Amino acid sequence: MSIFNDGIAETALPDGVVETDVVIIGSGPAGASMALALSRLGIPNIMLTKYRWTANTPRAHITNQRSMEFFRELGIEEQVKADSTPHHKIGDTVFCTSIAGEELGRILTWGTSPARHADYEAASPTLNCDIPQTYLEPILVKNATMLGTQTRFSNEYVSHTQDANGVTVRVLDRVSGTEYTIRAKYLFASDGARSKVAEEIGLTFEGKMDIAGSINITFKADISPLVNHRPSVLYWVVQPGANVGGIGTGLVRMVRPWNEWLIVWGYDITGPAPDIDEEMARGIVRNLLGIPDLDVEITGYTLWGVNEMYATKLQNGRVFCGGDAIHRHPPSNGLGSNTSVQDSYNLAWKMASVIRGYAGPELLETYTDERAPIAKQIVLRANKSSREFADIFTALGFNDAKNEQEMAEQIRSRKDNTPAARAKRSALAKALKLKDYEFNCHGVEMGQFYESSAVLSDGSSKPAPTRDPELYYQPSTVPGSPLPHVWVGDNNSKYSTLDLCPSSQFTLITGISGEAWAKAAEKVAADLGIPLKAVVIGPGRETTDLYFDWERTREIDEDGVILVRPDKIIAWRSQGSVADPAQALTTALNAVLSRKG
Repeated sequence: MSIFNDGIAETALPDGVVETDVVIIGSGPAGASMALALSRLGIPNIMLTKYRWTANTPRAHITNQRSMEFFRELGIEEQVKADSTPHHKIGDTVFCTSIAGEELGRILTWGTSPARHADYEAASPTLNCDIPQTYLEPILVKNATMLGTQTRFSNEYVSHTQDANGVTVRVLDRVSGTEYTIRAKYLFASDGARSKVAEEIGLTFEGKMDIAGSINITFKADISPLVNHRPSVLYWVVQPGANVGGIGTGLVRMVRPWNEWLIVWGYDITGPAPDIDEEMARGIVRNLLGIPDLDVEITGYTLWGVNEMYATKLQNGRVFCGGDAIHRHPPSNGLGSNTSVQDSYNLAWKMASVIRGYAGPELLETYTDERAPIAKQIVLRANKSSREFADIFTALGFNDAKNEQEMAEQIRSRKDNTPAARAKRSALAKALKLKDYEFNCHGVEMGQFYESSAVLSDGSSKPAPTRDPELYYQPSTVPGSPLPHVWVGDNNSKYSTLDLCPSSQFTLITGISGEAWAKAAEKVAADLGIPLKAVVIGPGRETTDLYFDWERTREIDEDGVILVRPDKIIAWRSQGSVADPAQALTTALNAVLSRKG
């Protein structure tokens, strides 16, 4: 018999086995994004989570432009914006001795400074924002389920076996206490930093777990008078003990402006774990806020370990891992949930292409080729950012302080009119400027570049950066690059070049002189059975280069062509026209999709 949900069917086989195309373990940012992307593509999938609902702590929060582009593509951008703290309220990052105490300095972050805002505006049709995981996950899960995902709460992954044709997954229904079996073509596991599946399939890792210890405390307290004039999501507190464990220093993080908060405080992971209770939590909160008698409601507290570990292989046969299962790192740079979302965006279209039969299974191997280097990059960057807080302590002279009184004197002495104090002030300014690599790291967020068999080189190399490649994003159309955003449209509407390239198809972009490419695309799409559409940009056509920005950005001649993958990565390009565009396009698509053409 068949069981239908919103048009996607699963078959209950006679022996009670449930059948689907993809089983997803975990409903966090990676798992729910995978479910949403697959369901948008019409691929049957079941998403399992052992929990009874979505995230119960705010955890991840910064949502960068790449993730917002993904959400825009899948139709939930406005839902995310509605539940987020917007771009202009998230950037006045403060360093202080306590929230009510003395300021050491501020830096404008997440592209909110006048010097950086234009970079962010130019890079994407949508800006970054802050949405806690407790708000983001329900949006992802709801929309995935509405599109057809079979979402199963209180269902725990037990084990799996795989063979040449699929994966058999054993699941425990935690409500009834019974086990059942799902048969799928593929398994995607986003089961966290201590992933059971990653261990079972023998993924290889580099790095270490639990290199430092942190305490998270969530609480409610209205402190608007202390923060409303300097709105931010992050207030860094430099106090005695702030350099022990944790993520570099004490942190007071906004969850909801300005009455819901999360504190991160470190502990020495080499010793006994602190026996935290509500009284201890309240004391830490009052100390970091600098208000001894604050009326505060403690809503939760947890201990967690800071990790520095990344997978070098992300797949074994038909089983794949994503999210924290493959990149484990502190929250510095806000890269965790964003990279998890992008893992899923990379893999979903590839799975759909193979399941539908117009790509070879070797295409799936490019998931490791493309995403493992990103996992390494962001793990190392996040941990380096945490360590760079040490420069602040050095600048303030904490390395020479023997006790709390001496630390306080070192902070005070920076105000003196002496050569030593002048040097201290200069060192502190330099240390805070270094934090741009954590809080304005636009190149790391946006400039991910892929090299794999799903990218066909045209003989050119990635352009040499004209500015610091970590801080600044430099758009390019070299194959392997994300498609650059510019505004195009017509007399009545304006939209992004990204909007021209939906995740349901390959898109060919050319100019009026390259219309032969557009004609060839129709033939190739029909011959190969591949979803492919052409866009001609130019006056008198459906899409016009409104500001002539596309001409300046495309890096090819008007009669050349750019082939864009469903994940908005440039798969191939031709600098100009060719004698047989249909043959050239066929060759490129066969290579990118691992077809035996």
